[in-house]
Parts: sequence; C-alpha cells; structure tokens
Amino acid sequence: MEIHTVTEGATEFTCNAYLLDGEDPVLVDAGTMPGVEDVVASHVDDLEAVYLTHQHRDHVGELDAVLDRFDADLYAYGEHPRRTGGLEDGETVELCGESYEVVYTPGHADDHVSLVGEERVFSGDVVVYNDGAFDDGSFGRTDMPGQSREELIDSLERLLDRLPETVSALYAGHGDVYRADPDGEDDSVREVIARALERAERREPKYPEE
Repeated sequence: MEIHTVTEGATEFTCNAYLLDGEDPVLVDAGTMPGVEDVVASHVDDLEAVYLTHQHRDHVGELDAVLDRFDADLYAYGEHPRRTGGLEDGETVELCGESYEVVYTPGHADDHVSLVGEERVFSGDVVVYNDGAFDDGSFGRTDMPGQSREELIDSLERLLDRLPETVSALYAGHGDVYRADPDGEDDSVREVIARALERAERREPKYPEE
C-alpha cells in the first residue's frame, strides 16, 4: 500500500489529506484544495470511503467534490448530512486491509478522532510533528470557541495509552509526516507525542497572539 498526500503543493490553507492507495482505496480527510478530487483520480480509479478525523473547514472544504466524484461512503464521529457510517471510540476499522482503532481525541475539536494502526497513526490535529509553533512535537490549538486545553491533554494521554509500540509513523493533519528511523536513532512516535503532551501541560499559549 502507498500513501499519498493529495493536498501536497496546495497554495491555500488546507489540511493534509491522505490517500491510502491499496485494495479498496480510502481517503483520510479531504482538505480545501480545489481539484483535490482530480489528484485522487490520478492515483486510483475508485475510492471506497472518506474517513474524517474531524470537521473543521480545512479538513472538509472539498469533501462534497470528492464524494460526488467517486460516490464514496463517508465515516465520521460527528453528524454530517452525507455520513453513511459513524465512528465510535474503541471500534476497529479496516483501511486497505489494515486494522485501525478509533480513538476519541477531543480538545481541538469536539468530534475529533485519531486512527491508530500497528505501524502508523493518523492523528488529525490533536498532535503534529511540526507546525510553526514547535518543530518536534506539537498539538492542535485550543484557544478558539468550543476548544479545550484540558480535553486535549486528556486526549494525548489516551492516545499514548492506546498506541502500540510498533507504531513508527505519524500522519498528522498539518506539517510533515514523521517517520522514525528503523535503527532507533530517531525519536519514536511515542516520544514525539509525549513531548507534545509535556508542552500542552504547561498550559501556556501556543501562539503569541493567544
């Protein structure tokens, strides 16, 4: 299976949308890049489903275009008029033949989930590797209405509790994909998340304007 960041090179603000290109291809988040459905179509003929980490606009702006192009199913934790299936904390979903546990991770968004597999985690915005605030372990902002630093801290702890030791890649909603060195010379994904948690626990503003 290959994973393509189909919003790579976007000129407008968007999330990272990830196409899992394997048997029964799926998309994790849709982003806001116009024409993202064409990028998806350049890799696959059909799209089985879209899975949403959460429904902030930068993650769903082009969702309708993708669903219309491929007649794909939509799975989300929160209600959505085009949702064909829900996501519940603790359930297992199959993405391209691989199993992922749905972990409810609110704080940045009240409908936020992460998808945790044996090799990789799709973390949305609850934790990222680099985002302009921190370069080696950061977390989603919590200063907007409906957000909560305390819930985000709890979510990071929950994610660490349920993260297999075998996870070696972090596919976040923003910034770069993080892949740990198989020789163990780099920080593990667990260490990156733990660093983000430690920073969040300081309860200091993430950005100077907060």
